[in-house]
Amino acid sequence: MGSSPNARAFTAGLLVSNSAPHLGTAVTGRRHLTPFGRNSGPMVNLVWGLVNLTGGLLLLRTVVQAEGTDQKWYSRLVAFEGGCAAFAMWMAVTEKALSMIHTRD
Repeated sequence: MGSSPNARAFTAGLLVSNSAPHLGTAVTGRRHLTPFGRNSGPMVNLVWGLVNLTGGLLLLRTVVQAEGTDQKWYSRLVAFEGGCAAFAMWMAVTEKALSMIHTRD
């Protein structure tokens, strides 16, 4: 892969974090925004959440492999957590500013 291990760890953090709201929505049987529609049902959210989770975990695997057997992937943990934090900030700001995801009653 052409990107650095830190970039892959950061992107993995974004993807793994993005999977959580979609998987949670699927489990609770509610509707949630996905790339396929603003009001996607539980099955679409389940699939989208699994795609994000799988993609993130596969990226993490490439990071671990890039580190070699002498080191653990923990040296890239800050980049992974940075991706998680960036996703959380983006979600908080866009929801506050645009109310894109949660509809108020």
